[in-house]
Amino acid sequence: MGSHAAPHHRNRRLLVLASGLMLVVGGLLGLPRADGAPAEGDACHTASTRLPRGDCGPFWQVLAEDFNGDRVPLGSFSDCEHDVDTSAAYCGGLKGKYRDNWWAYPTGWPDTARSRGRQVVGVYHPEDTVSVGPAADGDGRMSVRMWRPADGGPVHAAALVPRAVMQMKYGKYSARIKVTEPAPGYKSAWLHYGGGCEMDHPEGEWDGELSSFHHPCGGGEQGYFPGSDDWTHWHTVSTEWTPGHVRFFVDGRLTGHDTRGVPDRPLSWVLQNESALEGPVAAPGSSARLEITWVAAYAYGWK
Repeated sequence: MGSHAAPHHRNRRLLVLASGLMLVVGGLLGLPRADGAPAEGDACHTASTRLPRGDCGPFWQVLAEDFNGDRVPLGSFSDCEHDVDTSAAYCGGLKGKYRDNWWAYPTGWPDTARSRGRQVVGVYHPEDTVSVGPAADGDGRMSVRMWRPADGGPVHAAALVPRAVMQMKYGKYSARIKVTEPAPGYKSAWLHYGGGCEMDHPEGEWDGELSSFHHPCGGGEQGYFPGSDDWTHWHTVSTEWTPGHVRFFVDGRLTGHDTRGVPDRPLSWVLQNESALEGPVAAPGSSARLEITWVAAYAYGWK
């Protein structure tokens, strides 16, 4: 199973001065374009409520999913032990484009809370937490409903992985999300990690703030970019990862920028949802739900 099922998380020391300076520099300078001029803001202007389609700036789109069309009932994200943590990974219970485009951490893998010694931990159970279907207004959504059994067992968690961007070096990663049913004890840390590197956006307990973190390759103080955004409102979140830069956006607004120890190796994008690492634990019989109305991902390369 290995450490990939429960990536090492952080001592939450704040890099207040450093992250503040990087945020200002990032906002003023942005990333260099191919012609050397600075880019301003989100390269794809990804702030709309609609799924963005097409290439933009130095990014070319490799995934655009709005979850309309096929339904994926509970139970479908099962039998996910095939070729784990590789671009060939798949869930045998899925069919069609969802089998082609999505993988999930297999049932039984422990979440991060296990390695942190939390009183309440989680175990990944994509088969009884993840589904796809229309909301009341007809909008297609992926739903992640985590829950804790009434008998007080481990939280049922879910970590989803878009196959198109598994083990990809650099790129842009965007989604529109909302916690529609909050409860204490549940969180997300959507991340890229490996080889001592980690980029987390968005991250936070679902009943708290949406924040971002960067853990430089080779160690050093984490970059912490505190959020003022509430998980219970719709937000468009984006990570732009290019040579020497990682930038985080919420609704098109730059919220964090770091240049220290940025990964230069292929990493997978993991939509990790799990039991909380801080604060109250999930109560027996409780549940919480995150909904995703679209996901878009882009490879990186100068035009």
